[in-house]
Amino acid sequence: MSERPKRAVRKPARLLDEVANSTPPRTKRKAQQLAIDDNALDALLTNPKSTLTSMDISDLINANTWAFLSDASKAHLAKLLPPTAFSDYQRTIDPDHPSSSRKDVDPNAMVIDIPQDPLSSYEADRVLPSVFTDPHFLAAAHTFQDHLYSGWLKDDFKAKVAKYEEGIRNGTLAAPWKDQEWEKEHAMLENDALTSSKPRSTGPGGAIKAGIYDLAKNTVIQVGDIISYKRNFTMLDVTVEKDVLVQSLNTRARSLTVLLESGPTQHLPSYLLMPDAPDPVPPTQSMEITSPTMLETGILDLDGRVERGKRPNGNAWKVLTVYRWREDGVSSMDDNRGGQESHGTLHYLRNSHFSDL
Repeated sequence: MSERPKRAVRKPARLLDEVANSTPPRTKRKAQQLAIDDNALDALLTNPKSTLTSMDISDLINANTWAFLSDASKAHLAKLLPPTAFSDYQRTIDPDHPSSSRKDVDPNAMVIDIPQDPLSSYEADRVLPSVFTDPHFLAAAHTFQDHLYSGWLKDDFKAKVAKYEEGIRNGTLAAPWKDQEWEKEHAMLENDALTSSKPRSTGPGGAIKAGIYDLAKNTVIQVGDIISYKRNFTMLDVTVEKDVLVQSLNTRARSLTVLLESGPTQHLPSYLLMPDAPDPVPPTQSMEITSPTMLETGILDLDGRVERGKRPNGNAWKVLTVYRWREDGVSSMDDNRGGQESHGTLHYLRNSHFSDL
């Protein structure tokens, strides 16, 4: 029993020493042995079946093993510890804090961040032994074991993470948000609406299965209304805005025909905003749509600034707003929508109209 602590302590010490030191060996035999140890060490630190995943990490990393390390290893590893792990660490209070003892600070002086002492200023021999039993330190060590067991330290997993992060930065990949996750769970929403003329509620969240044609059939959307699109693509620093005019309803195809301008032009020509407007002329184009998603895709294709591969999935119902003339005939003709006023987004109108059915 007396020999076990020595083995348990000395072996991890040599292991940590090899991790910290990178001094080249002097002989060919030592070089060959070190290469073998490096391969074993790499497997130990990356393989999900490593013994590190099942052992008590405190048996490997503790004050005793720290004491057995060489000065060079301690100096190398000490740089990875936070400033609070050293005996000469002094807590500071912001000068603006009521408890601050600095009364000579000019209240009108410009606030400048005071740089923290570099980690190199902390000597390895001043590492507090209690840091190895600190709950925060142990929590980080256990997190390392969890990541190792989950395979998150393997090279192929790191490559996947790097590819994902690069896709997020350059806009070719989008992280799913609430709206997209909701649509995944209710993917049948619009498709069912195309084959059913009677909207109804269903699903665990009581999702309303009504398509854009159902809104038009129930006069929630009317001929002559303007549907205004607006979405901000933050990764590209581009905001796309475009108005479309509802020209007609197609009963057999259960679709709507809308008019819109080509390119990045946002507003429709003024002659189309009057009652009993004449037929459109180029460059105004017509489009037949069966869903808000189809309308958004057509708008972005005509706008041309956002490529299809850089368009994140989103809830098109929430970025399309209906504009209509007031029933009392009072309107202002000095705006770009012929005096029509906002009635709400398609998402709001659908939920308001069909929730009581």
